Amino acid sequence: MASNLKIRQQVSPEEWALRQDLAACYRLFVKYGWTDLIFTHLSARVPGQPDHYLINPYGLLFQEITASNLIKVDFSGRVISGEYPYNEAGHAIHSAVLRARSDINVALHSHTRAGTAVSAMECGLLPLSQQANEIGNLVCYHRYDVATDNEDECARLGKDLADKWAMIMNNHGLLTVGRDMAEAFYLLYTLENACKIQVDVMASGAKQIIPSPEAIAAVAQFSLIGKAKAGDPESYLQRNWQALVRMLDHADQSFRQ
Repeated sequence: MASNLKIRQQVSPEEWALRQDLAACYRLFVKYGWTDLIFTHLSARVPGQPDHYLINPYGLLFQEITASNLIKVDFSGRVISGEYPYNEAGHAIHSAVLRARSDINVALHSHTRAGTAVSAMECGLLPLSQQANEIGNLVCYHRYDVATDNEDECARLGKDLADKWAMIMNNHGLLTVGRDMAEAFYLLYTLENACKIQVDVMASGAKQIIPSPEAIAAVAQFSLIGKAKAGDPESYLQRNWQALVRMLDHADQSFRQ
């Protein structure tokens, strides 16, 4: 408990609030079944320190992540604070993404069954659901390669992301980004559900119904990803995020420690 207090006293109020949000996001991955043992990783750029980011301690399960045990790393790979190492592939992916896009502050990466299944489909994400159509124009693709300690691969990762907000990493998994936690989480939740629906539809063998281009475009225009003011408490993105945090608080507030 003393070390928790020490960390809180050493960081700004803005960083502490972000640490709690990021720890909450790790716990939500547990709740929704998006974890992969101690692997995969979520990151957030430190407020006021654009070349530093927070990420999970390598070796802890996501249910063990708290605001105080997150580690702070710079883009060169130096651990600024924290008592654990980081996952090398995690550092490669997240530093590449955050370096490439100064407008984003959060990056979430998953290896879920449905997300990875769609990542292995040559057709990519199909417009089979409202979820897919809401975010379809925000999605890009990245050819599979091993990201660990590979500068060329990291550069290509940032280049492939370009101005998009979600990436399907072929034969690997999903990646979403956002200006804040609310934005990145909503996008991953929506993309994951779109992938689940696609896998179910394709597994059924039934003939697919594809909406008209006009209907797809009409749904896409309602997305606030990258459009609404970041952190706007009146947006559905923030309302949704605060509801999720309240749900965690009712069940277990240890992520805030």
